[in-house]
Amino acid sequence: MVDAKDILKKYSAKIESQLDSSRAEVSSEYSQFKEDMIHENTLYERWAKTLGNLVSIKISEKDKTNIERTIKEAHVDVTPSQAATLSIIAMSLIFFITLLSTVLIYLVSDKFSILFFVLGLVASITVYYFTYTMPKRLANSWKLKASSQMVPAILYIVVYMKHTSNLERAIEFASQHLEGPLALDFKKIFYDVEIGKYSTIKQSLDQYLETWNIYAPEFVESMHLVESSLYEPSETRRIEILEKSLQVILDGIYEKMLKYSREIRSPMTNVYMLGIILPTLGLSMVPLASTLLGGSFTALHLFLLFDLIIPLLVFFLTSEVLLKRPGGYGESSVLELNPDYQKFTSKKPWIKSLLIIAPLIIIGLVPFIFQIQFITNIFGLQHDYSFSQIGIGSSETMLFDFKNVSTSSTSLTQPSKIGPFGPLAIILSLLIPLAIALFFSISYKLKTEELIKSREKTKILEEEFTNSLFQLGNRLGDNIPAEIAFAKVAESTQGQTTQSFFAITNQNIQQIGMSLESAIFDKKRGAITYFPSALISTSMRILVESVKKGLQVAAQSLMSISDYVKNIQKINQRLRDLLAEIVSDMKSNMTFLAPLLAGIVVGLSAMITAVLGKLTILKTIQSSEGTLSTLSSIMNIFNSSEMIPPYFLQIAVGIYIIEITFILTKALVTIDSGKDPLKEKSELASNLKRAILTYILTALVSVVALSILVSVALSQL
Repeated sequence: MVDAKDILKKYSAKIESQLDSSRAEVSSEYSQFKEDMIHENTLYERWAKTLGNLVSIKISEKDKTNIERTIKEAHVDVTPSQAATLSIIAMSLIFFITLLSTVLIYLVSDKFSILFFVLGLVASITVYYFTYTMPKRLANSWKLKASSQMVPAILYIVVYMKHTSNLERAIEFASQHLEGPLALDFKKIFYDVEIGKYSTIKQSLDQYLETWNIYAPEFVESMHLVESSLYEPSETRRIEILEKSLQVILDGIYEKMLKYSREIRSPMTNVYMLGIILPTLGLSMVPLASTLLGGSFTALHLFLLFDLIIPLLVFFLTSEVLLKRPGGYGESSVLELNPDYQKFTSKKPWIKSLLIIAPLIIIGLVPFIFQIQFITNIFGLQHDYSFSQIGIGSSETMLFDFKNVSTSSTSLTQPSKIGPFGPLAIILSLLIPLAIALFFSISYKLKTEELIKSREKTKILEEEFTNSLFQLGNRLGDNIPAEIAFAKVAESTQGQTTQSFFAITNQNIQQIGMSLESAIFDKKRGAITYFPSALISTSMRILVESVKKGLQVAAQSLMSISDYVKNIQKINQRLRDLLAEIVSDMKSNMTFLAPLLAGIVVGLSAMITAVLGKLTILKTIQSSEGTLSTLSSIMNIFNSSEMIPPYFLQIAVGIYIIEITFILTKALVTIDSGKDPLKEKSELASNLKRAILTYILTALVSVVALSILVSVALSQL
């Protein structure tokens, strides 16, 4: 007997072979949706797929479930096995390189570098943690972007359903006017029904809302209230439920941000103490520690510790704070939709900045340029000069002060130079972190200046437009046709920015004879082209849609939008007030206190180096004269040739200040505004300039003042 499944399989294959799939037609909207959903593979995805296809690592079902959930939330196209493989291989590779390098160093120098091995081990663990938690961070980034659109989403759905109680049309309307990830999610809800994955829009919506149950329960509750309004027979009760849904999400976001503002005080204080205060204070002991350790702690170790390990610690602490940030609040405008977005992605600012800072880098390297025999011979210069040689006082202190030491290579003893230790070299070294900070500060300012101004103008415009909407709604409520109402509002808003919008719309209607929709949305002459605002565009779309239902419906819609937007603005202001104290305190610490403390520490380090250098000279003089003293015995403990030159110490501290400014600025912007690349780069341009100038000026004054103090104090010896 022939099985029914075999018959179905046979004829299904025959039918499919006779169908021409190339002739299948899909809607233009669905084609656009599919194009929007296809994202460019990130570096993480490429590495995970490459290594995951070469090596397959089995993971437990529990880990697989957790990783799969975060990957789905992050919208990353990798498998749990590929993600785990990348983490393990990256850790193993770093550990193997560290082990191999340690063995090679031992074979060449006959010394086992414990510090290097420990640093490599820490680096391998850090890389594992970073790659293992990458899906979680990507998911959090996606959620922050999407959740910033939740309040507008509920607003659009509520306003639409107040005059048309149709959930499908409301979600479609919201998906067309939302921005960013949430717009794509809403389109997917709609298209999952169109392609037959779900039979009703409610099933598709409920399935989607499950992904927000933990992260944004207020959003889920609001959407369920919207759904319940469909079953209310009373019109008054239906409107009340819709209005309640918007209030629920606003109250929920406020409560979560209130709780978050209390919870992050202690973690952010820990970040400041462990990541800034303690490391900066420890810097003052580096010159003495490097001599006491007999050269085991070098400039390379200093750079690894302060410019790699400590910034990674700060990054880890701030990441933990940001992962707990609730969604639903933040900057809702999408940067990619700005007409001047190409300025943000342009590479020209990088080139301009590089040309500006190149001379600073060259001047900062002058102490090493003077050590090049070829250059000094051409210009007839010495490798170094004392202050007395250039006519500044009678001090024999060298400007650059490179010290000659002997290094043994096999059976030969070869002379080499270490340094620079001189005060002028320290001052010139300040130009290198200054150049690095200015490179990013200038670049980001050129990229964001016009876009930030445009955003601020749009915000001012939207605040004015909220009141204008109320006036327009009143005019429509008096049964004045929309075409005439625009002229009335244009007259009553004289002197305001939004007056131009109503005047242009009225001009298009009265003089050109356009319809209301064309007068506003025409691509060439429409009033909306001069006012790039999502709020204005959506409000006018609602107006055009609701006018079809009657003037009273349109009036109620516009007045509802005005009331809701004012309420949202009040909530946003209250949330900013909650976070203002934390953000302002950390910003002050980042741009003033930390650079100030670091600059003083650099001056102290330069002073300690100068003292040890002077005492070493006195010891040498006493030894040559045969008059050994207690000073000579004490100085045997300190070998100035094994000190870390303050030139490199200052550069390490300067780079550390720049890195801390990057990490904390990103953290503060995310806390205050959610995922906002534009504000992040704009704040970086400002904070980097303030922090580095404070640091440079403090370090310069400290080095000069303390060098003079040391010179005077030791001149009696």
